[in-house]
Amino acid sequence: MASQLAVNSAASLWGPYKELWDTVNNAIYRRQLEAVHLLDMSLKKHKPDFISLFKNPPKSNEQRDKVKKASTDGIAIQGQQGLRHLPEQLLTEAFILSDLFSISELAALELLLAGERQQPHFPGLTRGLVAVLLYWDGKRCIANSLHSLIQARRGKTFMLDLSEELVSIANHFTDDLMKQGLTQKILSLLSDISVAVEFEKLQKARGLGNEKHRKEVSDLIKECRLTLAECLFSWTCQSSLSMDDILSLFGYLENVTTEGDGSLDSVNLALVMALLYNFDVSFLEQGSDDMEDLIHTMPLLTNKQYVAEIHNRLQDANPWKLPGLQAVVRLTWAVTLRALSQHPQGAALVEFTEGDEAMADIAITQNAFLFILEAILGSESFGQEEFYTRRIHSLLTDFLALMPLKVKQLRNRADEDARLVYMSLQMGSEPPATLQRHLEQLMILIGEFYGKDHFNLELALEYWCPSEPIHHNSSITGSFLGVAHQRPPHKQVVLSKFVRQMGDLLPSTLYIPYLKMLKGLANGPQCAQYCSSLLKVNGTPHMENIQSVGSSPVSWEHFFHSLMLYHENLRRDLPSADTSQYRHLSLRGITQRELDGLIGFLQLTSTIVKWSENARLTLCEHPQWTPIIVMLGLLQCSIPPMLKSELLNCLAAFGKSPEIASSLWQSLEYTQILQTVQSPGQRQATGIEVELNEIESRCEEYPLTRAFCNLISILVESSFPTNLGAGLRPPGFEPYLQFLRDSVFLPFPNRAYRRAAEKWEVAEAVLEVFHKLLQGYEPQPSDFVEEFVELQGELVAAGKSPGYCLMFHLLNDSPMFSLCLTLLGEGVNYLDTYAPFPGKKHLEKAVLHCLSLLNMVLQKETLFMNMLRESQASVIVTPLEQLLQGISAQTRKADHVVNIARYLYHGNSNPEIAFESAHILRCISRYPNIQTRLVGDFTRDQSICEKLMTGFVECLDNEDAEEYAQEIEDPEPDPEKKIARTRHETQIHILNLLITSLELKPPNLALYLLGYELKKPVSTTNLQDPGVLGCPRSCLHAILNLVERGTEKRYSPLLVLEAPHLAELCYQVIYQLCACSETSGPTMRYLRTSHDFLFSQLQYLPFLNPDNQIAALNQMSWLMKTAAIELRVTSLNRQRSHTQRLLTLLLDDQPHGAYSVDGEISAEEETQSISGFLHFDSVPKVRRKILRILDAIDFSEEAPDLPQLDFFDQAQIEQVISNCEHTNDQGQTACNVKLLHRVLMAEINALQGMAAIGQRPLLLEEVNSILHHVVERNRMRHSLNAKRHALQSWRNLVETLLTACPQDLIPTEARQLLIRDLLLDLHDKVLSEDAAEELMPVVAGAVFTLMAHLSHTMRSEHQQPNVTSGFSSLANSALHLILRKLLDFILRTGGGFQRLRAHLYGSLLYYLQIAQKPVEPETLQTEKSMWERLTAPEDAFTKLQRENLFIIESYGTALMEVICRDACDGHEIGRMLALAVLDAVMDRHISIDKECQWLQYMANSGYLKVLVQSLRQDDTMLQCLLVPHPPLLKALYIYESKMALLTRVAKNTHGAAELLRCGLIVQLIECEVYDMRPDTDSNRILGQRDPSGFIPSPLDRYRQILLPALRLCQVILTSSTAQHQQAAAQVIQWLIVHSEAIHAILRCQEVTVGSLRELSLLTGIISKTALPGVVKELGQDASSASLMDYEAHISRFQRQCLSLLSRFTGSDPLQQMKLAEENTLNADAVDQREEMEVAVQQICANVLEYSQSLLLQSSSESQFSICLFSPLMVEPANRDGPRGADVATPVSYSRVPSLGIIVHLLRQSASQFFKYFESHRQSVSKLHGVDHLPTEEVKELCQAVMSVTSGVDKISSSQRNALAKRRLVKLINNRAILLSLCSYIIETCLFILWRHLEYYLIYFSPLESQDSLLSAGQSFRARHQDDSFAAFSGNVTRSFGVSRVSRQDLDQLRTDVANNFGDSLQKKLLDVEGLYCRVRSQYTFIRALVRRIRGLLRLI
Repeated sequence: MASQLAVNSAASLWGPYKELWDTVNNAIYRRQLEAVHLLDMSLKKHKPDFISLFKNPPKSNEQRDKVKKASTDGIAIQGQQGLRHLPEQLLTEAFILSDLFSISELAALELLLAGERQQPHFPGLTRGLVAVLLYWDGKRCIANSLHSLIQARRGKTFMLDLSEELVSIANHFTDDLMKQGLTQKILSLLSDISVAVEFEKLQKARGLGNEKHRKEVSDLIKECRLTLAECLFSWTCQSSLSMDDILSLFGYLENVTTEGDGSLDSVNLALVMALLYNFDVSFLEQGSDDMEDLIHTMPLLTNKQYVAEIHNRLQDANPWKLPGLQAVVRLTWAVTLRALSQHPQGAALVEFTEGDEAMADIAITQNAFLFILEAILGSESFGQEEFYTRRIHSLLTDFLALMPLKVKQLRNRADEDARLVYMSLQMGSEPPATLQRHLEQLMILIGEFYGKDHFNLELALEYWCPSEPIHHNSSITGSFLGVAHQRPPHKQVVLSKFVRQMGDLLPSTLYIPYLKMLKGLANGPQCAQYCSSLLKVNGTPHMENIQSVGSSPVSWEHFFHSLMLYHENLRRDLPSADTSQYRHLSLRGITQRELDGLIGFLQLTSTIVKWSENARLTLCEHPQWTPIIVMLGLLQCSIPPMLKSELLNCLAAFGKSPEIASSLWQSLEYTQILQTVQSPGQRQATGIEVELNEIESRCEEYPLTRAFCNLISILVESSFPTNLGAGLRPPGFEPYLQFLRDSVFLPFPNRAYRRAAEKWEVAEAVLEVFHKLLQGYEPQPSDFVEEFVELQGELVAAGKSPGYCLMFHLLNDSPMFSLCLTLLGEGVNYLDTYAPFPGKKHLEKAVLHCLSLLNMVLQKETLFMNMLRESQASVIVTPLEQLLQGISAQTRKADHVVNIARYLYHGNSNPEIAFESAHILRCISRYPNIQTRLVGDFTRDQSICEKLMTGFVECLDNEDAEEYAQEIEDPEPDPEKKIARTRHETQIHILNLLITSLELKPPNLALYLLGYELKKPVSTTNLQDPGVLGCPRSCLHAILNLVERGTEKRYSPLLVLEAPHLAELCYQVIYQLCACSETSGPTMRYLRTSHDFLFSQLQYLPFLNPDNQIAALNQMSWLMKTAAIELRVTSLNRQRSHTQRLLTLLLDDQPHGAYSVDGEISAEEETQSISGFLHFDSVPKVRRKILRILDAIDFSEEAPDLPQLDFFDQAQIEQVISNCEHTNDQGQTACNVKLLHRVLMAEINALQGMAAIGQRPLLLEEVNSILHHVVERNRMRHSLNAKRHALQSWRNLVETLLTACPQDLIPTEARQLLIRDLLLDLHDKVLSEDAAEELMPVVAGAVFTLMAHLSHTMRSEHQQPNVTSGFSSLANSALHLILRKLLDFILRTGGGFQRLRAHLYGSLLYYLQIAQKPVEPETLQTEKSMWERLTAPEDAFTKLQRENLFIIESYGTALMEVICRDACDGHEIGRMLALAVLDAVMDRHISIDKECQWLQYMANSGYLKVLVQSLRQDDTMLQCLLVPHPPLLKALYIYESKMALLTRVAKNTHGAAELLRCGLIVQLIECEVYDMRPDTDSNRILGQRDPSGFIPSPLDRYRQILLPALRLCQVILTSSTAQHQQAAAQVIQWLIVHSEAIHAILRCQEVTVGSLRELSLLTGIISKTALPGVVKELGQDASSASLMDYEAHISRFQRQCLSLLSRFTGSDPLQQMKLAEENTLNADAVDQREEMEVAVQQICANVLEYSQSLLLQSSSESQFSICLFSPLMVEPANRDGPRGADVATPVSYSRVPSLGIIVHLLRQSASQFFKYFESHRQSVSKLHGVDHLPTEEVKELCQAVMSVTSGVDKISSSQRNALAKRRLVKLINNRAILLSLCSYIIETCLFILWRHLEYYLIYFSPLESQDSLLSAGQSFRARHQDDSFAAFSGNVTRSFGVSRVSRQDLDQLRTDVANNFGDSLQKKLLDVEGLYCRVRSQYTFIRALVRRIRGLLRLI
């Protein structure tokens, strides 16, 4: 019982019925196959609701008590846990609602709760008012469901083309309902439910809200009643009612009454038509296959008792409340009996069929025809149902065809009545009152019925039986079309005979009815032609004497001859122009009956010429009738305004043909219907303007004015002469426009109107003319130039085009513009009343034209104002968007745009107005300066603000909007489709408005409409579901509702297929909200938490829409971009669960069950999905979603071929097409087809001559083919743009999930397999033969990114300690396949696409990196012996390198040619990457070019020489880069790449030789950029630095130029073996040529990374070049002067190099390095410090190597060796000491260095060795146990790697460990290098010390002088500060300083060396050899040298 008393949160009286209606709608109308099963289940569930139709659950005391206690005890609600306590107010409202609708208390409470939830959809209404709407909406849903099921039945009238299963379900279900008394229930409900009664009850219970709520409730009640009645109507259309049901229907109709205007309301009309269809037996004539089955289901044919009951009931004399209705039913029954009597099935009903005549007589006597005319045709709903029209047509035609005698009787009676009338007139008495006008009524009925063909059925064709066929192009829907050689049906013959006979000997009383009947029967293209032929035939026999007795008054001849006679008679009475009262003269010659006859024939003529162009041309070309001249002449006569209006309407019908319209313009001007020229001496104006002001205004009726506006409207549309009125006045349209504007439009609000509706009719008529004039206007430069014409000998200003005049008036605050805005404000106020008023439709049309005018002005104003500005005309205009910001004269507010926006609130009832309003708002939203004001205007008034928001939301929410494909030929679309398309276009404009506004800074309209904060920062917005925390329903909610429609039922989004373009824009809006920094946070948070939007949408990707692939691709593009942002944001915010769900959805390749409703999957499934990336088991794989999305992008695109042209020139056509191209709002280039059409047509029209006229059809055909080609070209471009967009979005998504997502969410192996699949699929698609070239750049970029990730992933995997095999996930075959496809891709683009190949070269570089062995830590441990290394099996890296070599070699010289060509010429980035590829190919670590094939090819093909020679060309550009503010640095980067390649080439002996042969050093010598070393002053450098830090300082740029050259020289010196002397000689020449820069570097005191790099490289070069052997090489071809110059330079290099030892020995360099480290605040400080340490050691090693080389080259024995160091043990001074100033001078570094420097460097290196060794040992230990290191220590290691230290905390522990390992490996290798350098320095220092000690202590003979070096140290230095060592002289002469060494100096040297080279130092040195040699398996001379030095010290 508790469950029974639980509250249904969906409201049992609304929610289930809403779902039922959705199911029925999906199954029957949307044709969804999956909905059929759901429909069957829903019908079984809701069958009791259909049986107890509209019956409410009764009240219950138990429920009442339960509800009463809900506030204290609580109440259970389905779907919610526990009990919910409800407020007392809610319970009180529930009881009121229960009493109001007599429903149970729980049902009332449910409605209120549902109303509370639905309240955001109904802003401004309380929950109680919403509950009232929901109550009736539930009734409406069940009624619509019942109606749809009945329509789905199989029957006699129509079929819905449904499946047999669905039809069977509908038949069985509705049959059961009908058997259980459905008809009686419907009739009972129709009697009980009344709008007035329901409103009275609601009024008493205060259940009615504002005007809109009242209208909505009224519409719902009316729809419920109408739908119930239509259920019976649809049933009788398909089947027959039972006897009881038909009698019940009779009983209901007996009491029916009419409306106030005498017509039936829609409900009663539906019931009447249901009864008429129940009597319909016309299906017997169709002869369908299931005829027998239908006959058995029709009781009229099978049940005699059924017929008897009906017959007796209709013969009953009891009158109905509406005798006319009874007469109609009787007439229908009589016709049915007559039809049955003519079929075999009616043989058993003879006793009833014989009474058909009597029954028809009774019906006719009761004025059946009049009732049909007034009550049925007069009903507003009659024209809304096609089958109403078909049934009345069947009734009339059956009556005329089956009862010809009855028709004859009617004619006889009419003839008799005509004689009586004639006699009465002759006798002067009144006609008798007993006259019967049944035939007259029948004729008028036929005319009215067929005159309103709402569905373009042209049923009147059945009345025409032509003697020969009339061919027509339009679609033919009549019964018989007069096909040649085929007899027409008997019925058609009888009807045609009726039409002809009724016109024979036509009495005067039937003349006007007959004309009206012909007018109705002429309504249609073919009917009009047939009627015209009839009128022509009627007058043919009497052409000679139309006054003869046998003449027919219904003929063209009679009518036009009569018009001519009237014109002649009236023209004689026409007064002179001076007579002022001629308009008031009495009417002569035309009686009232004649006037009616003329009006009737004019209306008939208008109808015929309106529909038939042949009739128009035939009548106008008739030489005797001249209808246009006669009608214009009559217009000048004194006739009633009504006749004049009909004449104008008839002229308007003639004006539909352009040929007639042009002559009609001239005739109008000639006759001066509107006075445009005033004759000399004329005192008063004439024409229609006077008629308007004096006659129509006094009568308060304006038919003439409306007719004139109609005439002008049609003439403007058909033809528009530019020289109108030439010769008599300034030519042009200006007088007509002035009259329409100043005399019609501007005064219309102030005129008096007898009919209130006519006010809006006049406004509509004149605004329609304005609309057409402006619509066809295109601004031309000539419009803005003042032109003059000669008129009567004077030059007068020519008139402007009407479009220009309208634009001018609407771009100024003119009266016309003000009236348009006033009309808009008045119109929206009228619509806000929701009350019917006279002329409402015309007001809506007038408002529509006003909005269209403003819209067109906005479209044309930019071009108009640009041309005006260029013309420099003295005309002032204001942009319309600014004018709309003006103050309203009525409200004193700036509310014009607000009024325009308010029309969106009425979008449901006026979709076209809402469309124009949305379009105007979209155009205005483009201007940023207006957006802020609009937001203020929209939000100033809270009620207006809510109403505007509601209007936008309702337009987006409209479910009737449908998107249709744009058809080229669809001039008259179905009205319903047109409205649905208009609603859809309104949605498009609103979304475009949002998109445009979102690109502007806040506040803007988009933020307001989407529900974001306007008064606070946008990022603080807290988006909620509608109704939560008072959040209104915004456009964002509407957009989400649109795109989520269907996903709640686990279908794909319905909008994607139903409205692709709309869905595309919705996704774009969502993406823009997510991409904008201010709206991203609130939007993504709301989408993620409230809707799970992305997951629910992505699971349906890819979207497949064969009918609109472009939109489907764009939809996926925006969705993928949004998903990429979501992945990035959730990864940054560490929302792992969200990220993991999306990754699993995109990357999972394991089959699994469908996702649950909320999209969640179990943890086990997640684990299986992630692990499923790798493991290959027996479970079949599914294709990853990310790959299926790629599959949906078709890379092929067929370009349309230009058609073969015979008349137009191909090249010129292409030029014209290119001139017509423009860029749309999306940035896409397309050709303007309309503009191209105008250009081509202008070209054709310019042709003259008979030949051109004869070839015009062929020219038009060729133009058509060109236009079709351009349309296809535009489609191709749009398709390519969409594919490029989708591919780019796919790339963004892939890059994001590979880059931004946490690494541990995608395991390494799974990542590699994923990248493999992506690369292979991308290459397969792009390498297909039909792949579009436009997509290749995007693919290349994606390949580059994927290859980078693959390389990074595999190299990271190699660095793992447990990975030993090299490749665990990807087999070499997969990598080889990737390489082959990549090389194929490169070769495919070999002819062009250099920018594209840049990505491919980068991809190739990343691929080649995979084969590089990972950087291993130099642990100084020898794990394997040399033999083991040589005999070890080939590792994975070597194997991959070998196979890569084989693959690349297989491509031969084709690949070499492409890469080398790109390296030498082309785009800068492409050249750099091509150079890098060549560098990588020649890298010995990759082992690609082991055989030097690439090097040989480059040398033989000349590419290497081109590269070398290009260095000289680069010199000029490089020099420009050394200015403080350089241009682009592209030349520098290319130079660096080029030098890197040359350096790589030089590392090979053959390559070095080739470079020397190509003159590389010679080119470098000629480069002047090396001499342009910038100033090293720190203050000046600081001022030259780029503030952003991106552009290096000039000194840094110089070093970027110099260092590659130094490295190249060093490598050449190292690699050159056979040509070493030649290479050294060239390098020393380079040093000498650029000696100033070299000396500046050597003298530079700066201790920075850059300066140390320079010194390190430069000292290395000098140590290999500044040698005696090199001087000999130079001296072979040089003169003695040059040789001396060379020796001087080399000697200077020597002194400066040796002086570096004293500079970098001691604590000074270390202190400067520490100071530089403190001043460096960036994250590279650690790397810079380590690099500086290595550089200092390298400099010392290079100088010592240089010294060693000098010693060895001078002599191999010590006694003959030179001395480089003085025999002093003075150590280098500390720069911080008191002598700092002494040694800081540049001169001090040129002094003779002492052996003390060597000893100090020896001692210092030994100490540093042990420090480095300990650091190395600790780092190795940490590397082995990195997983166990403390967190802080790991973070510290990571901070030395990461550039952003704050990011360490945001990465995972595994990533931190990886970074720590990388740092430790780098540190270990750095320390290994330092250890190697220290070992070398120690060994070299010992050697130098030994050679000098051996010489000084053994072989040197000192001076005997008492002056020693020590006692005169300062004088010694002063004397010899410029002395040089004679190192390069041919003899063994010593330096001056050494020659002055005394014995005392040597003794002191021995003592100092013994003291400094003590046991502790010796032990350290021996320990160095022991440690380093043991771990390096190397042997040094340290021990031997120590022993020798020790021996020297002992010996002496």
